[in-house]
Order: sequence, then structure tokens, then C-alpha cells
Amino acid sequence: MIREILKMGDPRLLRIAEPVEVFDTAELHELVADMFDTMQHAGGVGLAAPQIGVNLQVVIFGFEHSARYPEVAAVPRTVLLNPVLTPLSEEMEEGWEGCLSVPGLRGAVDRYKRVAYTGFDLAGMPIEREAEDFHARVVQHECDHLIGRLYPSRITDFSKFGFIDVLFPDLDPALEA
Repeated sequence: MIREILKMGDPRLLRIAEPVEVFDTAELHELVADMFDTMQHAGGVGLAAPQIGVNLQVVIFGFEHSARYPEVAAVPRTVLLNPVLTPLSEEMEEGWEGCLSVPGLRGAVDRYKRVAYTGFDLAGMPIEREAEDFHARVVQHECDHLIGRLYPSRITDFSKFGFIDVLFPDLDPALEA
């Protein structure tokens, strides 16, 4: 089922999400299925449960090809519960980000170039991965939602923040979410 995506300004996006305590439940499977339906319907590359009003530490992400980010490599389709991120170096990389909760805008954000992330899958089995480049960016972006943080709060140069149709006039308007 496609769920409503909360927009910036909704106080529910500013909460600290609660950890998942019980794994492999019908409710959790339904939540994740709805999140994938919602993300795909909106053309996104990731989604956090708080973005649909569910205050749990659940993020999903992944794609083989993204129309919104056609230049980036595929990211494995992932369900990540109770994530913990660890930078693997101090090297940062600037990149353009958008957000389904901040439609029509993009901003340049510095993120760690390489991270390790741990957590659990739907069944409660541990996940341990390393990620770099766009994969690392997506994980960091989605996990920010679990601490009540939206990407505009990470922008340091506001000359690199604005409406997609102004910043990127040649971009397909259907990709402006």
C-alpha cells in the first residue's frame, strides 16, 4: 500500500525513532512492503519509517537504476533495522541530495565517503556492510531521518540549495521529487 510521505515542517519528522524490539512480525513485514511500494511510487532511492509517520528505526534503500540519479552505480536493495553507522575515514565528499519529504528542492551536502553499517534484517539476522560513494550517502541520509534530521540542516553553502527546476533546468520535471 502506498502511504502518505510527510513533508518538512511536520513535527513527526523531528522525533528520535524507537528501536525495533520484535522482529519478523506480520506488522513489520507489512510496514516494509508499504515502504517499498511508497518509495517506488515516489521514484525515490530510499525511505525511512518516520517519513510515513512510523516512529521506528527502519530504513529501506536500493535500486538497480535510478532515473533521479542516472549517473550513480546500483545500490543493493536493503531493509535495515536499528542501524549503526561508523565512518571508515574522515574523508568527506560533497554531493547533491533530494528528499521525498522535501519535494522540489536539492542541496549539496558533505557526507562521509566511506562508512560501515550494522543492524538487522526483517528476520532479526545481523547485517554488516561497508559502503562508499552514493551507497554511503544514501545510508547516511536515510539514517539521519531516524534522529530527526533532514538534509537541509547539513547544508553549509546555501548557494548550492534551491529548487530543482532552477538549479537543473534541463532535468526532466517528473524527477523533481
